[in-house]
Amino acid sequence: MRFRVLGPVSLSPRTPSAAKPRALLATLLVRAGEVVPAHSLIDELWGTEPPRTATTTLQVYVSQLRKVLAEAGPGESGGSLLTRAPGYLLQVPDPEAQFDLPLFERLRAEGRTACRERDYERASGLLREALGLWAGPALAGIPHGVRLESTAIRLDELRMEVLEQRILADLRLGRHQELAGELMALANEHPLRENLHGHLMVALYRTGRGSDALRVYGRLRHSLVDELGVEPGPPLARLQERVLRRDPALDWRRARPAQGAADTATTPRTPVPPPVLPAPAPGFTGRDEELAHAERALRGGAGRPPVRVLGISGRAGVGKTALALWLAHRTADRFPDGQVLIALRGPDGRPLSPAQVSAALLRRLTGDDPGAPLALQGRPEPAEQLRRALHGRRMLLVLDDIAAEEQIRPLLPPADGSAVVLTGRRTAAALDGAEHLVLEAVRPDDAAELLRAAGGARMAEDPAATAEIARLCGCLPLALRVAAATLTARPHTTAAALAERLGDERTRLSLLREGDLDLRATLLTGYQEAGPAQRRAFRLLTLAPAPDFAGWSAAALLDTTRREARELAEELVRARLLEARPGAAGEPRYGFHSLLRVLGTELRDADGTAAAGAAAQRLCRAYRDRARLADARLAPGRDWRAPPAADGAPEPGGAGPLRWFRDEAAGLVGAVRRAHAAGAWPLVWELADSAAGYFHSCAAWEEWEETHRLALDAALRAGDTAAEAVVRYSLGTLAWQRREAHRALAHYTAARHRFDRVRDRIGSARCRIGVADILLGQDRLDAAGRRYGRALDLCAAGRDPWGAVAALNGLALVNLRRGRAGAAAAQWDQCRRAAERLGDRRWVEYLRRTTARFAAPDHGGLSLAGPGPGARAVEVRPGMWLIGASTARSPAHGP
Repeated sequence: MRFRVLGPVSLSPRTPSAAKPRALLATLLVRAGEVVPAHSLIDELWGTEPPRTATTTLQVYVSQLRKVLAEAGPGESGGSLLTRAPGYLLQVPDPEAQFDLPLFERLRAEGRTACRERDYERASGLLREALGLWAGPALAGIPHGVRLESTAIRLDELRMEVLEQRILADLRLGRHQELAGELMALANEHPLRENLHGHLMVALYRTGRGSDALRVYGRLRHSLVDELGVEPGPPLARLQERVLRRDPALDWRRARPAQGAADTATTPRTPVPPPVLPAPAPGFTGRDEELAHAERALRGGAGRPPVRVLGISGRAGVGKTALALWLAHRTADRFPDGQVLIALRGPDGRPLSPAQVSAALLRRLTGDDPGAPLALQGRPEPAEQLRRALHGRRMLLVLDDIAAEEQIRPLLPPADGSAVVLTGRRTAAALDGAEHLVLEAVRPDDAAELLRAAGGARMAEDPAATAEIARLCGCLPLALRVAAATLTARPHTTAAALAERLGDERTRLSLLREGDLDLRATLLTGYQEAGPAQRRAFRLLTLAPAPDFAGWSAAALLDTTRREARELAEELVRARLLEARPGAAGEPRYGFHSLLRVLGTELRDADGTAAAGAAAQRLCRAYRDRARLADARLAPGRDWRAPPAADGAPEPGGAGPLRWFRDEAAGLVGAVRRAHAAGAWPLVWELADSAAGYFHSCAAWEEWEETHRLALDAALRAGDTAAEAVVRYSLGTLAWQRREAHRALAHYTAARHRFDRVRDRIGSARCRIGVADILLGQDRLDAAGRRYGRALDLCAAGRDPWGAVAALNGLALVNLRRGRAGAAAAQWDQCRRAAERLGDRRWVEYLRRTTARFAAPDHGGLSLAGPGPGARAVEVRPGMWLIGASTARSPAHGP
């Protein structure tokens, strides 16, 4: 027996012929192995208005499915449809053999793993096999309720993800010639999908069609700007630049075996002396690429001489010393005269002077007691002695935890076969001829493997808890080692219990301490070496939103200019206390590693709340001011109380408004929460309202709901009627987008009464337009027309040209529905001229689309009555659609 949902829903040998039983089968299949409540099945089959006999009819459908499942042939195993309170459970005995969805998910996961492992041949085969399971759009041939619709969208998106990854694997294999035609068809089918267009550009470039690749970019950019008003993303823009300059890195090159591998077995090795290094740390994992890169640097090859100085840098606890020791042991045959590890800090953590480092190294080279004083009188300086001691010898010096370049400059050996490996938080960029390797946290899979290796069976037995511990440790190797040691020292504690305890940020660093392993003390070293201004910046910047923030956020928190804030942030980046990432318009964005953010929060709280509270207020006000500017550009006229953005006004943060909101959305929501927690009531509703236009345009419903619920609470607490009216109006628009007509009407009506109370004609008019839009969706044309007309009068009296355009557009839709095409055309022409005078491209483009659509001889009229098969989607405002009775969707969900 075979179950299929990747295409038309089917069950072999026989599929139920009626649509409802097939929809029931699909609902149970996508949740196979789970109990699906009966009320969920009823909602899926009949929506919000089930018949009175729904429960009985559902039982009939279940009985029909059971009969079909019982028809499995001899030796075959059919599924079992069991009654389990509070609903039904569908069991598939052998999911991957009988059900296409689990098989697809397994092939997808294996293909992704093969891609990560750079086994592109295997990845291409696995992903191609996964795509071969599809026979059309997911869950086709059945009516969709809310859950099936969401599942179908998710599965179709997974299919596109697998397709893009398979194409990427084929490009890595040099199959660009074969891919060009396929990608052209896909780009035509998905005109706004940037990844596919990027793959097509690469394929065309590699087949000698660079000009065609640039035309592909131009067409995509034109489509994105016309349809959405946005530019292509930074990755595609960079790809266009690389095509323009004919970047050689875009050319495909066949992978070659490493040079020197063939003669290694036949070349006699120099005998390796007894090691003088500590043994490498056990359980070393997740650094294969970095270790291979460092080994190539020390050994040389492929026409490159060996490096004399290799610097390994990264934040505290990232595993620099462990990598250096493993590297030293791996390259022991390259340095037959020995390897030496020297710590560049004393027991108190203070950096050693160059003379102290030279003396310590000399003691190790001459075999003297490291603790005995040297009699240097009458002898050359330690640096000169060191040069003489190293002359003619091939040695590796591992200098651990460098503080500054001058500390080790006298120790650099002559270029006669010896080498130095440096470790330190800062990159020793001032050393001539040095090669640098920067370590970041390990990948999550490698972090889990490190925990399993160090934590024993309890880690291995609970993969989910192990993954959570790795996440809470920020995949930082030292934190992972301490977590594993903590579990080992507590035999009564499970991995899940440890993960739960680590989840509390207030005690996380205290918990990550075992024996001489103290994560907090290690992280504190970089902070303690910073200056007072840098330490203050480190503490206050933890108030910035995660995962990253812009320079203007730092300036607000630090109460300084953007230039000074950027200089402080860059100093923290060099000290590995902060991370820098590329941002919009060439402006970097900054962020914390999760454990450093926890440390900074501890230090900030210990410093007192007054400075932090003032900084948080400054950040909230900065978000409000920039969001208002971005909102005025993104949705002109949305906020009738604010003046329009002046021509030539700077963009917020140097980015376009939509990009700015995308980068700062999480920070805006956090600012609303913070202002509400601080009781700054006006700031709460001002912040929420400044983001409403973005939430509207991107259908960010959850963020919209959360921020405006807080804003409504703030307005009620403050007793501000005008603010309450604005918030309720926005909540009404949100409810309309969510197809909640009753809630929308309640909010619009309440908002209108409050606007009338404060004599805000424009606000009252906007509420009437909102109510009229709902009535139009319900085909209540007379009531809708009256409200649009009244709103038009109020907008004219209140001098609200944007509201007048919306009201006039609504009257045109009413007239069109009544068969008065001429009146509708005249009103749309008035709207278009008004929108052109306002310079509002959204409305101009919408009116162009609308008049073109309904001017066509076969437009079929405007039908909003009922969501049946003949109902058509109608765009009633820029990016706002009506689909059948009382149905509205935003651009993110499509018409």
